Amino acid sequence: MTYRSGLVMAALTLGLAGLLGFAYSGVYPIGADVPHWKPVEAAITVFRDRAIRSHAKGVTVPKNLEGPELIAMGAEHYNAMCVGCHLSPVQTDSEIRPGLYPQPPALSANPIRDPAEAFWVIKHGIKLTAMPAWGPTHDDEEIWAMVAFLRKLPTLDAAAYRSLTGPDSEGESDHEHSDKAGNTPGAHETATEHAHSH
Repeated sequence: MTYRSGLVMAALTLGLAGLLGFAYSGVYPIGADVPHWKPVEAAITVFRDRAIRSHAKGVTVPKNLEGPELIAMGAEHYNAMCVGCHLSPVQTDSEIRPGLYPQPPALSANPIRDPAEAFWVIKHGIKLTAMPAWGPTHDDEEIWAMVAFLRKLPTLDAAAYRSLTGPDSEGESDHEHSDKAGNTPGAHETATEHAHSH
């Protein structure tokens, strides 16, 4: 080992020891009411986006995402499960949303870019966010229905949203789904109750 490579190894070792010492000290502001430091936020964003893109590569997108029945099914699920965090044309805020960090995207104003990635995120969730994995309680057809609805959501005004979800469109509608654990629950909890349970 040359003198220069020895210096590099020593610097890397000291740097790693410093990072581990910092992590172990517990001084990093981990509360959800304080944003990440900019370098940390940037690193997490790259790590998250690259991981989602990589894992979604094996997802095959169905050809019938424009089907009215599939969209209607997705609307029902979205209204019952998602509006507390992701909002809708008839719900512009919620009790839980202001306290969430990172802030969930308002999906009425943010079209999904890739159906395969949206499917993967809905099914598997994202660690260290409020996004739960819906795969354990919803089958792939139900998750694709939500993707189909999300593709349409940015085009809906309040009246069109209510026509798909019913007059009680505040995340309160009841619907059933097949529980993969073998249970068959009745009405879903509201989106806020779901968020509190994760």
